[in-house]
Amino acid sequence: MKVSASQPFQIIYSLYQHEYLGYLFESFVVHLDENGKLTLQHQNISSKNAKEFAHGLDETDFMLIDLMDAMQQESVIKHFNKRSIKPEDFFLKTYDSQKGNETLQKEIEHYLERRRAKILANLKGKRVFEMGNDGEPAWKEIEVQETKATILFHFRRNEENTHYFPTIKHNGEKLDFQYKSAYIVCKNPAWMVLGGKLYSFEKDVDGKKILPFLNKRFIVIPKNVEEAYYNKFVAPLIASFDVYAKGFEINTERYAPKPIITLSELASNKAALTLFGENGNGHASDDEKILIELMFQYGPFKFKADNIGKVSVTVEKKGESYVFHRVQRKQSSEKSYLDILNSTGIHLKNSKAIFSKPQAFGWLDQHRELLESNEFSINQRSLNGKRYFIGEYKIDIEVRENIDWFDINAVIRFGEYEIPFQKIRKLILRKKLEFELPNGEIAVIPDNWISQYGDLFAFSEEEKDGSTTLKKHHLALVQDLKDGNMAQVQMSRKLEGLREFEKIGEATMPVKFKGSLRPYQKAGYNWLRFLNEFHFGGCLADDMGLGKTVQTLAFLQSMKEQGQEGTSLLIMPTSLVYNWQNEARKFTPGLKVFVYTGTNRMKDPSKFSKYDIVLTSYGIVRLDIDILTQFYFNYIILDESQAIKNPGSNIAKAVGHLKSRSRLILTGTPLENSTMDLWSQMNFINPGLLGAQSYFKNEFLHPIEKKGDEEKLKKLHSLIKPFILRRHKSQVATELPEKVENIQICQLSKDQEKEYEQVKSYYRDKILENIEASGLNRSQLLLLQGLTKLRQIANHPKMVNPDYDGDSGKMEDVIFMLDNAIRDDHKILVFSQFVKHLSILADHLREQKIDFAYLDGSTKDRQKQVDRFQEEKNLKVFLISLKAGGLGLNLTKADYVFILDPWWNPAIEAQAVDRAHRIGQENKVFTYKFITKDTVEEKILALQRKKKRLAADLITTEESFVKSLSQEDIQSLLT
Repeated sequence: MKVSASQPFQIIYSLYQHEYLGYLFESFVVHLDENGKLTLQHQNISSKNAKEFAHGLDETDFMLIDLMDAMQQESVIKHFNKRSIKPEDFFLKTYDSQKGNETLQKEIEHYLERRRAKILANLKGKRVFEMGNDGEPAWKEIEVQETKATILFHFRRNEENTHYFPTIKHNGEKLDFQYKSAYIVCKNPAWMVLGGKLYSFEKDVDGKKILPFLNKRFIVIPKNVEEAYYNKFVAPLIASFDVYAKGFEINTERYAPKPIITLSELASNKAALTLFGENGNGHASDDEKILIELMFQYGPFKFKADNIGKVSVTVEKKGESYVFHRVQRKQSSEKSYLDILNSTGIHLKNSKAIFSKPQAFGWLDQHRELLESNEFSINQRSLNGKRYFIGEYKIDIEVRENIDWFDINAVIRFGEYEIPFQKIRKLILRKKLEFELPNGEIAVIPDNWISQYGDLFAFSEEEKDGSTTLKKHHLALVQDLKDGNMAQVQMSRKLEGLREFEKIGEATMPVKFKGSLRPYQKAGYNWLRFLNEFHFGGCLADDMGLGKTVQTLAFLQSMKEQGQEGTSLLIMPTSLVYNWQNEARKFTPGLKVFVYTGTNRMKDPSKFSKYDIVLTSYGIVRLDIDILTQFYFNYIILDESQAIKNPGSNIAKAVGHLKSRSRLILTGTPLENSTMDLWSQMNFINPGLLGAQSYFKNEFLHPIEKKGDEEKLKKLHSLIKPFILRRHKSQVATELPEKVENIQICQLSKDQEKEYEQVKSYYRDKILENIEASGLNRSQLLLLQGLTKLRQIANHPKMVNPDYDGDSGKMEDVIFMLDNAIRDDHKILVFSQFVKHLSILADHLREQKIDFAYLDGSTKDRQKQVDRFQEEKNLKVFLISLKAGGLGLNLTKADYVFILDPWWNPAIEAQAVDRAHRIGQENKVFTYKFITKDTVEEKILALQRKKKRLAADLITTEESFVKSLSQEDIQSLLT
């Protein structure tokens, strides 16, 4: 019967019992008569219609309505069963006495109890009723009692058994609740209805402790189980509630707490709760764990740290008698001790934490003074007679600079015992982190030593005389030890200057160098001279177009004038040999240059000594490695050194065999795919700088790339910083004209959109099915294939389907803008990674009789195409493929750059633009990147922004970009 919100009404709450769900509440509005009394006219009210009656409700009513809605059977079924099911089927399946789901029953009960407790706590001042059997909501009113009842538990022990029963009082009056049809509405905490009144209890009594006595006078505890019962049931009861006992003693006792930390070794199959999350991050094997347990000693009694109640009870049996020691806990003192432990990074669960052995003893050593000053006792529980050393650890290290190395002097002590540095080093390198001391105790190398000195242990070397040395190129490691007060260091100020590039002194320019260096180029030259003085290898990693070639030539000229004799070998991609030859002729005409390339090259290494510089290609080195290893070069210099980024490649192995006094590498992109690229190049210039390949993978590559470890990234940066000089255009080439970047959004044509949607649907279903069946890793090839086809169709469907005779929205935009730029007398570079895309545009230019230069991987007269574009005034367009034009081109006559298709790697796009925006450019450079709307191209841009950190730290290729995609990323690309 509907109630009008415009008429007087009252909200009431009605309690009823559900066959399976127990006691539930429902909310109603009831019409009031002219005297303000409830009528039989009522209506259910829920969150859906509550706003109609808002003027008669308060905030608590709205909250109660929401809670009661959530308890109705439809809501419960929907919450615990996502599929559609009839209520009777759900309840039979869940609560069947034979096949019911007990786990689900408990979850439902927990769900409902939380809501019951919250409802009951907010019913004060509200009208509450028992619902009649006919569904009448206001059948019998229940009075909500504002004051809480108290409960006293009675125990009477005699020779045969112990009787146990509670008494309840409310407002000082004893309640006669047994055999009076009382019922428990909520168990946790207890709420009881008795004689039309609703009672709650002080101390949050568990309703299960009252429930047995609603229809029973007392419970009998037999003699044969009383000891177990007293410990498991009676002792916790005495700790939390008021108890009256006959037949045993209850003594209240007070002591000051003393914190005790106990260490013990664990068996192998325990899960680890460590400082670093589950299973830890330590170097000991997973089955070697130490349990750290905190307890508090109160006089003769010990209690676990996780049970911080006001009172703890211990049961003592004296002959046939029992004494319950009720110990008052000092919660504030215990919390302060826990806060001290939390400040050290240890977080207890159930008063315990489990560490790997190095972590446990590292933690103990690191915080020993703090624990001792706060009077923590450290004990250990031996296992199988094994006893660990828990005394003081100490490591003192002194580093002294020698001629070409550092001498390492170290004193390591475990208590009174001094242990040789080399013994500890060998143990750590073998991942064996414990050893026996002369007194039979087991010493464990703490993990803070591994984190602080791990690189020193890994990179130092034992000499024949037993001394320990460190190669000088590890100066960053030495400096970090000094800065962290982890070692006493003696190092020259001049060598320290390499860490801070600005502190490197000025070097005189070579007299016979033709030309002048810009200030930043002169600084790069000074840096190369400094490296040469200390016999260090280096990586000149300036941005494209900043003059790495001219800085290197100035350096080679200076070495000749300084009397440093010898021939230097420069290795580069074939396409750059001609450029190096021209630059050397221009800037260093006094240097004798020999070009070692071509099928008719003279394979006689003895001829090299007549020249200052030998120019060759990576391909020739790979073919002639046996010949080239016969000659000892002054310098070996690799241009575009990312060619050796894969340490397992033939070319990386080949250049590693070459012999020289020193090594340099030149590259605008030292990282393209992975931090392993960096290891390969750094290991070439300074062998051993980053350790062995396996060490680098474990200590740097995996933590940085898989875990995003910032500390490892900082450490890696610190190690390589002295030997990489990288300047960006924005920092140094201020004389360059402005570079303006634009994104040109294109629309799919109708025919093009139809082709795109067909291919997208096909690959989306196929890829997602493959991921579900075979996993993400095994679907990457199919994903790359599908994305490539979609990108090609977004450019022009003819790239995928030669028979396509429709149009392309992007191609129309490109042609329109290209025609305008030509008409306005601009010179334009047009880049695409797809040769087919360039071919379609080339066909248009031929039809329009527009001359153009062209360069892809099959072009043989590469330099001729470059010269034509640079020198012929009427030649306005240069079509260039990514692979062919990404390196070694100087195209400063161009002032427009068109990028026809977005690349996974923003750095490669930047390289393309740098063909025009480089030293020598006098015009403003306009870049247009063409993106087709509502296609994978647009979504790739969004993902690039999302993964900006990955692109910045680890410049990615297509394959590595695809590997970085999550399933959610893939679904967004294909929707």
